[in-house]
Amino acid sequence: MSNKNKNRHGIVYSTDPGYEYKDEAEEQETLPPGQQTLYLRREVRNGKPCIVVKEFVGTTDDLRDLEKKLKNHCGVGGSSKDGDILIQGDLRDKIKAFLEKLGYRTKG
Repeated sequence: MSNKNKNRHGIVYSTDPGYEYKDEAEEQETLPPGQQTLYLRREVRNGKPCIVVKEFVGTTDDLRDLEKKLKNHCGVGGSSKDGDILIQGDLRDKIKAFLEKLGYRTKG
């Protein structure tokens, strides 16, 4: 079974022989850093602290690019999922300073 059928938002089967499913999920265009406010939250996942950067508005490629920059700057691991960036460790001050240097507004 292919993964292309996973995000069909409730459409299971159509009896119309000419029906084609059109994916309506378009990626949002990336806003410039000065127009974005990123929220930093300290969370504990699997018993270990991490910082979650929330509310990034943009494409998944830009999200992964920012994730990579943050991980390289902090020297730690992390991941991105559902528009959030997870950075391992409690490095809120370092992450906040780096994001503000890039031009993002931060809260948290």
